[in-house]
Amino acid sequence: MNYLKTILFLCLTVGCFYNASGQRQPRKPNIIFILADDLGYGDLGCYRNAGAGQSVIQTPNLDRMAREGMRFTQHYAGSTVCAPSRCALMTGLHTGHTRIRGNARVPLQPNDKTVAEYLKEAGYTTALIGKWGLGEEGSTGTPLQQGFDYFYGYLNQTHAHNHYPDFLWRNEAKVQLPNEVIYVENGGVKGIGSAATKRVAWTQDLFTNEALQFIEQSKQGPFYLYLSYVSPHANNEHKLVAPHGIEVPDYGPYANQNFPEVEKAFAASITYLDAHVGKVLDKLRELKLDDNTLVIFTSDNGPHAEGGNDPAYFTSNGGLRGIKRDLYEGGIRVPMLARWPGAIKAGTLSNHVSAFWDFLPTVCEVAGVPAPSTADGLSYLPTLLGRGKQPTHPYLYWEFHEQGRKQAVRQGNYKLVYLLKDNKLELYDLNRDPTEQHNLADRSPAVVARLKPILEQARVPSTDFPFTQ
Repeated sequence: MNYLKTILFLCLTVGCFYNASGQRQPRKPNIIFILADDLGYGDLGCYRNAGAGQSVIQTPNLDRMAREGMRFTQHYAGSTVCAPSRCALMTGLHTGHTRIRGNARVPLQPNDKTVAEYLKEAGYTTALIGKWGLGEEGSTGTPLQQGFDYFYGYLNQTHAHNHYPDFLWRNEAKVQLPNEVIYVENGGVKGIGSAATKRVAWTQDLFTNEALQFIEQSKQGPFYLYLSYVSPHANNEHKLVAPHGIEVPDYGPYANQNFPEVEKAFAASITYLDAHVGKVLDKLRELKLDDNTLVIFTSDNGPHAEGGNDPAYFTSNGGLRGIKRDLYEGGIRVPMLARWPGAIKAGTLSNHVSAFWDFLPTVCEVAGVPAPSTADGLSYLPTLLGRGKQPTHPYLYWEFHEQGRKQAVRQGNYKLVYLLKDNKLELYDLNRDPTEQHNLADRSPAVVARLKPILEQARVPSTDFPFTQ
């Protein structure tokens, strides 16, 4: 079985330890998954030589992570908005099978088994620090009921809009913060979001400090840390009482640049995020955990046009078509970096087509336990290690339950997009037309006929997310 072969390889690669009975055991790698919020495919400098990256916004630590590890050029988010994307990440299921397929407040249930639960059963200490969005207070979907030993952050994704909130959650308890918050009216509803009036504690700093403490306390391993930042997401409620909704302590190196104010803040939010990732990597080096820790960095969906931000200003989608809430490439193709010194060859570029629902089977294989047969994902560990045969997907599938409802399927180089509201099919050849400018649906009826049935076959009905007009 693949996971038994992996145990042998990891034993040779990252060493072994002896258990209490004196038996030789593989040293299970630590796993850190760092998730940005609304970071686009073109927002990192390290993607420049892949034809999409950033030349203005400074990301030295993530660029270093790419040099020391692997960059994926065809990695896809679970969805084009946060909650369903994170659900796909946690459960190993695409949005045709996940419980949560949109941003409605639908919690995970006890029979929804997450990455954290599998790793906990494999002997890992598990922690979520940052944004959750898969279950509210008192529901069955809170992190501690979904396999995490420790949680610090936001339960609710709307609460997470505010980077200076007046409270966060630590496990099952509210922790008050020194920020003073006024709840403002947005769209005729008061209290759906918030705008800080006294900004003292920035949650990005709090999350990094918590993460460093967790790594220190768990250094004997193995541990799994899901570090879920909220940058560069905007706070649209804050925009009601301020010039823009990008919340940062200051504009950093962009204060004197000739940018619009909102773009100074947006660039600063990414550079600050990069600095926080750098602190995590530095902590691993300090504790000599580098060679035994797999670190993955990615984003939950494409770039946003919220809080006054213009995603075209820095070409945040990397020149791809669309942004957040689109099922075109700019809305779902995201940067992904993987670093594991001694296991992942430095400076590697991978064109392997992968998606969020691959994370669960990948880390199951890393941990040496079988992945669930029900998962939609396929382990990309062979790609990471450069060993063995890499399985490939027969297709990738997404559905989106806003803006009139949409579906998309990718098979090989072809991608079919269905817009339910307009009853329109669009077909693109991503090899020849990666920016999806030329709809081939009328010219390639045989390809449409092959892909169209997948739009029905790839999903099971959902009472919470019906796919009807």
